[in-house]
Amino acid sequence: MNSKRNVYLDMKSIEEAKACLFDHFKAYITEIETIDVVDSKNRVLAKPAVAAISSPNFHAAAMDGIAVDAQITFGADPSAPKTLVPTENAFWVNTGHVMPEGTNAVIMIEHLNILTAGVVEIEAPVFPWQHVRKMGEDIVASKLLFARGHKIDSYTLGALLSGGIFQVAVYKQPRVMIIPTGSELKQWQDIRLDQMEPGEVVESNSVVLGSLCRDHGAVFDIHPMLKDDLASMKNAVEKAALGHCDMVCIIGGSSAGSEDFAKPVISSLGEVYVHGVTMMPGKPTLFGKIGKVPVFGIPGYPVAAIVAFEQFAGPLLLHMQQLPEKTLPTTLVTPARKIASKLGQEEFLRVKIGSVDGQLISSQLPRGSGSITTLTEADGVIRIPRHIEGIAEKQKVQAHLLRPLSAIKNTLVIIGSHDNTLDLLGDQIRLANYDVGISSSHVGSMGGLMAIKKGGCHMAGAHLLDPIDGSYNISYVKKYLPDQGVRIVNLVMREQGLMVSKGNPWNIQSIEDLKAGKFTFINRQSGSGTRILFDYKLKQLGIDPRDISGYENDEYTHMSVAVAVLSGRAQAGLGIKAAAGALGLDFIPIITESYDLIIPERFFESQKVQVLLDTIGTDGFKNRVLALGGYGVEKTGQILY
Repeated sequence: MNSKRNVYLDMKSIEEAKACLFDHFKAYITEIETIDVVDSKNRVLAKPAVAAISSPNFHAAAMDGIAVDAQITFGADPSAPKTLVPTENAFWVNTGHVMPEGTNAVIMIEHLNILTAGVVEIEAPVFPWQHVRKMGEDIVASKLLFARGHKIDSYTLGALLSGGIFQVAVYKQPRVMIIPTGSELKQWQDIRLDQMEPGEVVESNSVVLGSLCRDHGAVFDIHPMLKDDLASMKNAVEKAALGHCDMVCIIGGSSAGSEDFAKPVISSLGEVYVHGVTMMPGKPTLFGKIGKVPVFGIPGYPVAAIVAFEQFAGPLLLHMQQLPEKTLPTTLVTPARKIASKLGQEEFLRVKIGSVDGQLISSQLPRGSGSITTLTEADGVIRIPRHIEGIAEKQKVQAHLLRPLSAIKNTLVIIGSHDNTLDLLGDQIRLANYDVGISSSHVGSMGGLMAIKKGGCHMAGAHLLDPIDGSYNISYVKKYLPDQGVRIVNLVMREQGLMVSKGNPWNIQSIEDLKAGKFTFINRQSGSGTRILFDYKLKQLGIDPRDISGYENDEYTHMSVAVAVLSGRAQAGLGIKAAAGALGLDFIPIITESYDLIIPERFFESQKVQVLLDTIGTDGFKNRVLALGGYGVEKTGQILY
């Protein structure tokens, strides 16, 4: 086979692709094995479970006291008590003991009057089988405890053992072979962090998919890393599919590039059923069959790989064991902003969610399919159908929850300017054992004020410079939030300046050095406090933005700007000293600014906000901030407005 560019087959919708998958593999069920009950949790019964013994298998005392024949107690009364003689007509028993022969009731010890010489007196009768667990009360031998198809949980284990069932017939766990591919990738065991070369990438998808296999009741093996080589990939896939595996997942090489070999490998050894699904992320997903084994081509981008697995490979693994398909809890949320989406593709949009004024508000995370952190940070996923072009602002939509709703409702929603101390603050709150989380979305200082205006957050982070008097935030609050009562609380003072490569090889000393156009600058997005500061400085210096090479290129966080400089995409960017220090860049200071929290008055006394304010006032938080470098805490916690 020659290395040539693949062409997608007719793209299928998720529903069409899933129907195709299960049409071809609906009869593909794993074999049956017999295992010990104690090892069977989360497995599915392949045969009925019938009780071998009764439970209890004897009449058992249900209380501490004396066992008697109930008949001898009839007539007992406080005015005419009856006496009983232990070992003659009454017998001491503890809870769970076998009832002595000839007895059928237990008198509780607290209802006995113990007389001299060990004789006991009772003042009330008992009825037959009072305080006795009769034989078979819970389970009767030969009773069908669980039908085939029952998923064994913790409670099931107890019932099976109580019924004398010590081994069960269950469906085998499918075995999956995961084959990671990619010439640029290295598995973590083979990496020395201090020796990594540009272009080397840590391969993480195989570990993630392996863990997802466990979540879906399967076991897995990870094949050694394969380069983008057709022959070696074909050999590995053929060996796995014709060996002892029940499924093969090829990671990477499923797209339409000339070095994407998953499709030609599967088609040469078997048959491809679907190549391309109308979903984002995960469009290059493909699957087919080699021998009797399903083989998947999983996209190489992390989020795309997860979506592809959870939509197709995972459900098939559950089906193979007769396990029910997994479903996530859902709730209605209101997007903080309008969401655009591409017509013709179903999108899995990762969002943060918080409860503001009793309404669940969602803020979208970056859409890149290569950003695994958009899933680790997400509270939920909004699925945008392929037949619509987006979601209007304030339109309620369904979100599939990735975190418990109780945790989401106890989360502070902070929208606005990015600052590294917000992440630190969230950890400090947890360190103090407060059950309050922080969800921060970085849309710039002006975006934060607009979110407050629209009721989309509990507070905004801002550092908006007033070029007239040099103050921060107050004039903007008065202008854009005139009808809202708000308080401005300082979080930190911080140094803003130019971030440049370590050693400053181009000898950049000031913003004026960027005017010549021989250096590429990386900007912050419009509406951010840093962008406003940069524009203010340009105006002060009489520099036309058009004279700054790269002025139109922007990023949404200080760390993203720092990475752009570190990678060589730009020679300079404006940002905070802490971001430069975190990545080992040099820093040329320009201004010390006030980074503040804008808090609507109606939230100020709430428990969540007070937890945050208490935390930022602690020495523990301030010391951690100072350790980052480039920060001052002399005003931290002060109400400035």
